[in-house]
Amino acid sequence: MSASSPRSARRAGLALREWRSGQWAVATVGALLTALAVGAPTDVVPNPLFSRSVPVQWWNYPALALTAVLAGIVLSTFVGRPLSTRQRPDGGRLGAVGGILSFLAVGCPVCNKLVLLLLGTSGALTYWAPVQPLLAVASVVLLAEAALRRLNAQGACPVPASVPISR
Repeated sequence: MSASSPRSARRAGLALREWRSGQWAVATVGALLTALAVGAPTDVVPNPLFSRSVPVQWWNYPALALTAVLAGIVLSTFVGRPLSTRQRPDGGRLGAVGGILSFLAVGCPVCNKLVLLLLGTSGALTYWAPVQPLLAVASVVLLAEAALRRLNAQGACPVPASVPISR
């Protein structure tokens, strides 16, 4: 990738190495909250408040884990060093769409009221369920792209802190 690319794994890695403990704490808390926000209502994370009609699939667990980690990283890029107006990436929107897709991907196919209304129970199992792994891949790709863009903007050229002028 060229140096002018909006994303570079090398620059993103350098930005991650510069994170302070506060940013890592935000990333960790963000990942845990994302895992609960997506995993609890879909019952991938077992809880007494929600249930599923269809058992959790094996791929729901890695999809939820990747979503949580990437969402935590994206959320943490909103704290720390400020970005100049010119450096602000659009990764936040990509991250939000990725999170929503993840929720739709790991959810019970017959528990989604909109899908049931449009396709019925047999249609949800026949047509919606096979699409869900693709939604999971799309959500991880969008979250990874968001993380790369935001991390690259953090590492590009940070805005210096303003220094008061004394007379």
